[in-house]
Amino acid sequence: MSQSATLTGIACALGAGLAWGLVFVVPLMLLDYPPLLLAVGRYLAFGLVALPLALRSRRALSQLSAADWRRAFELAAIGNLLYYALLASAIQRADAPLPTMIIGTLPIVIAVCANLGDRGIAWRRLLPPLLVIAAGILLVHREEAARLATLAAGHSTGDTLAGALLAIGALACWTWYPIRNARWLQARPQLDSGVWATAQGLATLPLALLVFAVVSATTPADATFAWPLGPTPEKFVGLMLLIGLLASWLGTRLWNRASQLLPTALSGQLIVFETLAAFAYAYVWRGETPTLASLAGIALLVAGVLLGVRAARPR
Repeated sequence: MSQSATLTGIACALGAGLAWGLVFVVPLMLLDYPPLLLAVGRYLAFGLVALPLALRSRRALSQLSAADWRRAFELAAIGNLLYYALLASAIQRADAPLPTMIIGTLPIVIAVCANLGDRGIAWRRLLPPLLVIAAGILLVHREEAARLATLAAGHSTGDTLAGALLAIGALACWTWYPIRNARWLQARPQLDSGVWATAQGLATLPLALLVFAVVSATTPADATFAWPLGPTPEKFVGLMLLIGLLASWLGTRLWNRASQLLPTALSGQLIVFETLAAFAYAYVWRGETPTLASLAGIALLVAGVLLGVRAARPR
């Protein structure tokens, strides 16, 4: 792994994290909307964004095998629709802090699971950066844990437990997705990251349409909610298109490239960029500034990433 490839992979992972962080604040901007509708809306937008891109890449897409398309549908169903439905539900049931705390463990969970599978990095070199990242996560989320206490009055114990379980389900989906996706891409170095992102968008569209049709047919009429665009249709459509383009297509494209260039155990650690972006956007949305403890936690997260990059270098 050359230094140039490493730097390019890190830059792509950073861009993906900045894009994915958006999905943690959009449900808070659309609290009147059912979580499943948010998931379907996002991935309908992803599929619609992919259509014109598919026309441009139709020759490359035509060269994908049946196995490629089966994998694209599998990744779309679990890593896209199911993951975001669980995450949006968790955020709306328990507010943002608790699900963010649980999803924030992704860098450690993915790195450990990936390294168990392929032993890409010696454990004695992998554990120190993971411990530093864990310390950073604890510091950052300690502030969010304090916020949980202030939110407890507005959420029942059942809501909090349900939110935690939903977030754990989302964590499982997104632990599986990058490992499965990375192994597929690393076995096919000729597969362009943008074409693979577009293929996943095309695979997502019929799934999202099917879920939308089922939900529309089974959702009872509700005078308080104007299905399907809701009380603020322009805001809903605009935000769905925004995260469909940035968080779904662009984030997927950048992550695909990072997955091709970096060992999975290292790219797993770099999902910490998503956590950092989610907190940054949350602070902006709240109109707050990070505390000293949060800043110290962020510094540890960045230090852990740097140690992880160093550990991944061949010796």
